[in-house]
Amino acid sequence: MARAGLTTDRLVRAGAELADEVGFDQVTVSALARQFDVKVASLYSHLKNSHDLKTRIALLALEELADRGAAALAGRAGKDALTAFADVYRDYAREHPGRYAAAQFRLDPEAAAASAGGRHARMTRAILRGYDLTEPDQTHAVRMLGSFFHGYVSLELAGGFSHSVPDSQQSWSWTLDRLDALLRGRPAP
Repeated sequence: MARAGLTTDRLVRAGAELADEVGFDQVTVSALARQFDVKVASLYSHLKNSHDLKTRIALLALEELADRGAAALAGRAGKDALTAFADVYRDYAREHPGRYAAAQFRLDPEAAAASAGGRHARMTRAILRGYDLTEPDQTHAVRMLGSFFHGYVSLELAGGFSHSVPDSQQSWSWTLDRLDALLRGRPAP
């Protein structure tokens, strides 16, 4: 019998909060059971194992990021859309470092197909339509943007830019200006 008040959704959300506090790699069913002061076995009616928990946290994170991205892109195009979308990733990673790490979790093909990952790709391609790129350049640009967003944010979260000037925000803006110019096929400002 399931413990009163424990639901899969509540456990996944608590796991996501735990990931933000202690790091995604540290999230396990055992750690979650300790948080709720219950025996591990009482969680198995909701979760198969720690991999299932991490998969569900990853799906939650991808959904949250996609929702934020869609809201940020509404009514925007060109550089304005590019900057808004990039800022969503950066802000989410700063607010939810464990969930952001979860969004990078390798999903099995079935879970990946059912995830919000496809929404992320469609939003990125929608931004790129404003730059008039054809294939294969559009696919290269999707990969370039994803690599930039993730790489910059990961280095920033690790403190890689905290010991030098100019500050990280200036470099972020400078790089987005150059990405916009590159995608437009014109010289950087």
